[in-house]
Amino acid sequence: MKLIHAALAAMLAFASIAPHAQDAGPTDPQIAAIVVTANQVDIDAGRLAESKTKSKDVKAFAQQMVADHGGVNKAATDLVKKLHVTPEDNPTSQSLKQGGDANIARLKSLSGGSFDKSYIDHEVAYHESVLAALDKTLIPGAQNEELKALLVKVRPAFVAHLEHARHVQAELGNGGA
Repeated sequence: MKLIHAALAAMLAFASIAPHAQDAGPTDPQIAAIVVTANQVDIDAGRLAESKTKSKDVKAFAQQMVADHGGVNKAATDLVKKLHVTPEDNPTSQSLKQGGDANIARLKSLSGGSFDKSYIDHEVAYHESVLAALDKTLIPGAQNEELKALLVKVRPAFVAHLEHARHVQAELGNGGA
C-alpha cells in the first residue's frame, strides 16, 4: 500500500512542479511512456479484478477499464509510431509501474469483499491522480499538437471512469454491488 501511495504522490508531485518550471516538465517521448504505463497499470488491475471478483458491478467496471484503457493504449501506440517517437522511460513511468506491480501483488492476496473494496478504492485514487497529472502536467506539457489532442480527447473517459468508480465504491459501502 505504501508503494502505491508513493507512486501516486510522486506523480502528483511531478504534476505540481511542472507548471512552475517549464523545462522540468516531461518531453513528448516521456509523456508517451507515462500514458502507456498508466493505461497498462489499469489494464493489469482490471484483468485481475475480472478474474477474482464475484460482484457483477465490480466485474463490469473492470471489463470497462480493460477495454477503455486498451483502446487508449492502442491510440497512443499508433500515434507514436506515426510520429516516429519512441516512448522514453522516466522516473514517473517507472514509479507508475512499481506502484502498479505493488497494487497487483496486494490485490492477489485479497478475496471477496476485501478484494472488491481495495480494488475500487485504488481505482478512485488512481483516476484522481491521473486526472491531476493530465491537467497539470501532461496536457500543458505536450509539445506535439497531435499528442496534446489525444490527451484532451481521452480526458473525458478518465472523468467517466472516476465517476463510475465512485459509484461502485458507494454501492460497496452500502453493502451492494
